[in-house]
Amino acid sequence: MKRIFWAGDSTVQTNDITTYPQTGIGQVFSLYTREDIRVCNYAKNGRSTKSFLDEGRLKPIEEQIGKGDYLFIQFGHNDEKIQDVTRYTDPFGTYVENLKIFIETARNYGAKPVLITPLERRCFTEEGHLGEGAHREYVAAMKKTADEEKVALVDLYEKSRKIMESAGAEKSIRWFMHLAPGEYAAYSEGKEDNTHLKYEGAVCFAGLVVRGLKELGGEYAELILEEWTGRK
Repeated sequence: MKRIFWAGDSTVQTNDITTYPQTGIGQVFSLYTREDIRVCNYAKNGRSTKSFLDEGRLKPIEEQIGKGDYLFIQFGHNDEKIQDVTRYTDPFGTYVENLKIFIETARNYGAKPVLITPLERRCFTEEGHLGEGAHREYVAAMKKTADEEKVALVDLYEKSRKIMESAGAEKSIRWFMHLAPGEYAAYSEGKEDNTHLKYEGAVCFAGLVVRGLKELGGEYAELILEEWTGRK
């Protein structure tokens, strides 16, 4: 059985009832994969490449990953928090250095690393269009790293921008944690969150990762159910 190990942040993590209805991309990814593919999601809320490594969260992946497996690497949201020394990384400095640690770890055990650019935030302007986005430097740095290290890359950032722009400001709300007061027990006061996803959003954006894998073709496309056509 081939396995997909996933290192990432809260947009990817598997949630429990304490944060319901928040749902991560990695939490639902097995909806799209073949029956003989196992998804092992080690993404954790609030982590950057730096804090993930500093806390030893790569170690359990390293202890299990092996030949024929995949390591999906998706960070950016928390790396850009410049006022937090425990998480911040310079996009073309420590961020790239940390990405290379993940890449090396996968390759050292015969696994294939896959870089995934960070999900865009729902950042519409008053005119109803997406703003410039919060992750551009990190996206550019990840793409540069993928090119230099000859690593497969899925550009979730660009794909998520396109689908949000197409849906528009109002329709895209359904994908994110916009909750009315009293609607959910864990959020009694309600919430307006344009970063974290509800179930429908996680399924939608996981589907964009799948499209990226299909575009890569070969062994990456073979991870995905043949019946899935990529329709919205």
